[in-house]
Amino acid sequence: MTLRITYGPWGETLAEVMQASKDAEEAGAEVVWFPEMHRSATVVAACAAEATSTIGVGTAIALAFARSPMITALEALDIDEIAGGRLRLGLGSGVRRLNEDWHNACWGKPVAHLRETVQIVRYFIANAAKGDSMIVEGAWEHLRIRGYQRPFWQARGEIPVYLAGMGPGMTRLAAEVGDGFISHELCSPRYLEERILPKIAQGLAAAGRQRSSLDVVVSACCAIDDDPAQARRWAAGLVGFYASVRTYADFFGFHGLAGEQARVIDRFRTGASSDNLAAVVPDQMVDSLTIAGTPGQVRDRLRAYDGLATTVKLTPPTHGLAPEETRQAQARILEMISDLASPVAL
Repeated sequence: MTLRITYGPWGETLAEVMQASKDAEEAGAEVVWFPEMHRSATVVAACAAEATSTIGVGTAIALAFARSPMITALEALDIDEIAGGRLRLGLGSGVRRLNEDWHNACWGKPVAHLRETVQIVRYFIANAAKGDSMIVEGAWEHLRIRGYQRPFWQARGEIPVYLAGMGPGMTRLAAEVGDGFISHELCSPRYLEERILPKIAQGLAAAGRQRSSLDVVVSACCAIDDDPAQARRWAAGLVGFYASVRTYADFFGFHGLAGEQARVIDRFRTGASSDNLAAVVPDQMVDSLTIAGTPGQVRDRLRAYDGLATTVKLTPPTHGLAPEETRQAQARILEMISDLASPVAL
């Protein structure tokens, strides 16, 4: 198998997240990734950079519009310095409500906005130490700096930028301008092959790039147990969480799960928390959208991504689970990563 194995560590405390990052490094994962919701992706990535020594450190993803491009670039430079050049800067737009209601951030036209953000972040990283004027004009973002020179050492003049996408526009943009593409947390091999990769091909063609220039990272909720029914129940909460979002109707419909999603939404409307919908998520949904089962079944499902994605980002289930259950799930994933990293794996 040629698929690169990366991991999204979990922990109740930052200390536990850092220990899980060190455990992933020891197990042989190539990158640890950190999301942005209940913590700051960049702060946790900085902590992981300090706690580890060889593993790549990435944000998956940091919200692009909730920060100015200059702040994003400065945070990236600082983390990359701590990491000694190991950062992957993963950016995403988030959804409109999150930007406008939670962060009071501009939404506008997100594809064009993210394109300009990436341009400015890269430009600032490349030029901040020179002392020259930095002028970039855009419809959504601009940079107008004179009399500025960043006086600190930086690990690199370029930092890889990964872009997250689910819709066609963001997916094409990632292929046009990104060093990598990061899929949604639910992304089956069939969805990747039939919906994502054609848009990636379009984006690469528009930019005159080769597929080898883009790291295609497929995200996968992973649950492993000797009892496959237990593994499925662990993963069901995440599926229920996303199934409660009506705007994902096309995604669930693509998998023939429109009726199943409707039942989840009905339960959600009764007042059930979006984190506690596992009871109405059937095994069919879990099997279609996650990597859950026995160690052998999980390895088989990983193989289905080989040749489609470059990299898989495994994350443990968390929604609707007690912390100790997530710890058990995490331990089993790290154990599998260690086995996969061995010369005789798969």
